Amino acid sequence: MITPYLTIVFPVITVFCLLLFFRYYLQISRPLSGTTEWITRIIDKPKFNLTFKRHRMDRRDILPIIIITLVCSVLGFFKLGDTQAPQSFFRFTSDEDSIIIALAEPEDIGSIMYYTGLWTGSYKLEFSGDGVNWQDQYPTGENESAMNQPHSDLFKWLYATINPDNEPTKYIRITASNTPMELGEIALYTKSGTLISTDQITSLNTPELFDEHNLVPKAPSYMTNMYFDEIYHGRTAYENLHNITAYETTHPPLGKLIIAVGISIFGMVPFGWRFMGTLFGVIMLPILYVFLKNMFGKTAIASCGTILFGFDFMRFVQTRIATIDTYGVIFILLSYFFMYRYITQDPERPFRKTIPPLALSGLFFGIGCACKWIVIYAGAGLFILYMIRLVLNYKYYKKNELPDYTGFLLSTLLSTFAFFIVVPAVIYCLSYIPNGRAAGMEISSGMLWNPRYYQLIWDNQKFMFHYHSTLVATHAYSSVWWQWILDARPILYYRDTSMGGGLKSSFAAFGNPIVWWGGFMAILAMVYSFIKNRDGKALFILIGYLAQLIPWLVISRVVFIYHYFPCVLFMVLALSHVLNTIWERAQGQYKLAVYGFTGSAVGLFAAFYPVLTGIPVAEFYTTHFLRWIPPSWPF
Repeated sequence: MITPYLTIVFPVITVFCLLLFFRYYLQISRPLSGTTEWITRIIDKPKFNLTFKRHRMDRRDILPIIIITLVCSVLGFFKLGDTQAPQSFFRFTSDEDSIIIALAEPEDIGSIMYYTGLWTGSYKLEFSGDGVNWQDQYPTGENESAMNQPHSDLFKWLYATINPDNEPTKYIRITASNTPMELGEIALYTKSGTLISTDQITSLNTPELFDEHNLVPKAPSYMTNMYFDEIYHGRTAYENLHNITAYETTHPPLGKLIIAVGISIFGMVPFGWRFMGTLFGVIMLPILYVFLKNMFGKTAIASCGTILFGFDFMRFVQTRIATIDTYGVIFILLSYFFMYRYITQDPERPFRKTIPPLALSGLFFGIGCACKWIVIYAGAGLFILYMIRLVLNYKYYKKNELPDYTGFLLSTLLSTFAFFIVVPAVIYCLSYIPNGRAAGMEISSGMLWNPRYYQLIWDNQKFMFHYHSTLVATHAYSSVWWQWILDARPILYYRDTSMGGGLKSSFAAFGNPIVWWGGFMAILAMVYSFIKNRDGKALFILIGYLAQLIPWLVISRVVFIYHYFPCVLFMVLALSHVLNTIWERAQGQYKLAVYGFTGSAVGLFAAFYPVLTGIPVAEFYTTHFLRWIPPSWPF
């Protein structure tokens, strides 16, 4: 019998190969043998600067971008979620509001599956053979409900708890415990598991509950139901569309408004509430490609770096769920991309020509802040890079005795205030328009000038800060920052072991070991490169990475591995820096190292694909081949 703990062989081999790879990187980073390079390094020590050539895209880049984006699009949207779900709901509107379902003939009811809508509570479920004497369906005892609709189970197919000793049933009565509450569809099954058709239902004054019977699934799954934080963000997106007071207000509104775009296009279905996140996850890839090409100027390096990010487990899984982290990450990427273009400009470039990248960096920073506060951490890194640029500009002006530095500085500071304070503040306030409308205000009635509107915004900021700063909670899959670096504690989003045949379906959010373990080694290589070579690109990457990681070192609330998602961007930049160095300095075998490293990441993605998507797979495979760190890896 194979013991699960033999899977430790796989991470040991992976770490060993990564160490060999970085040993090779360090070797080729030293002065080339047989040359006088070591003398040059001593005499002409490198000077720190940020004025790099920004390499342009060319025709050779078109095909790699198209192929990478297309492949990741197909993988991302495949089995993303059902494109159909009940759309008509019966709303219970008054206390003790009941519905009665009458069957043509008495049936031995074995189970009831129902699709929940909006609002929470429970239902009293009763059976009767004659419509006069009713039998309560208690799951374990009195004062409990057979049908529940908690906030964690909205827009899901659920099963009611049925007493096994019921007499044949002709009438079913469902009574809401509180109102309003919505039900979307009901499916009745006999004890033999046969679905009772709507033709056998003779009396029902609520057609909404049986009008979409063709959508009843064989069994609930991630394809049909919300899971994890979709219950907050997907629900709130739906509420924003219908002018209902938002349930989730622990994050700024814009991320949920983006999710709502997908719902407005495809409906309140799993594919609809996940669509925008997956789309943005794909859009990240061509943006990153252009960024890498700007930095390193090589089609091969831009391609390999984009592939590493495209086939990272975290990017893949996290962008396929209707949560708001994806939007924070893409706007962090965009804000750093344009900040890179800003700080690497020629110091003598006219002021008016320096403004566009600075303005765009501030714009995307503001949009990101209106999605999730993690982008504020990025703002700290952007500010440090901006200040370094100002100091270097001052030194350059002073050294070359250029005129009018004061005017240039004042104009830059005023522009920065506008782009990074005023514009983000405007975007942030505008993102609350749906909240204001749900509170009874309208733009046409002067909502944007109403003090009550800004009081609503301010009250929410206080609530969010209090919530996140005082949250005391535990979670089975929570983790801390050092576990993120080690990729040691995935968060399990979904698991189903009920399908039999030794199969199970599951998926979790964690990192591709090649990208995460290799990426952290690459971050350490950036420290080496900055100290040894005064490398400005390495410092840029380090600042971005540390700005996203350091805040989590002191945050005491429960956190999860997906909070490390923004750091993956900078680990990929660091890996691309390492690959670029190997490409430029290695003699003879550089292609094997660069392409081999990238290919190994794609290979691991293929191996772990079942536990990234929920595709049913033999439990033997997940236990003996994929559980690299037992029992911490939960699939």
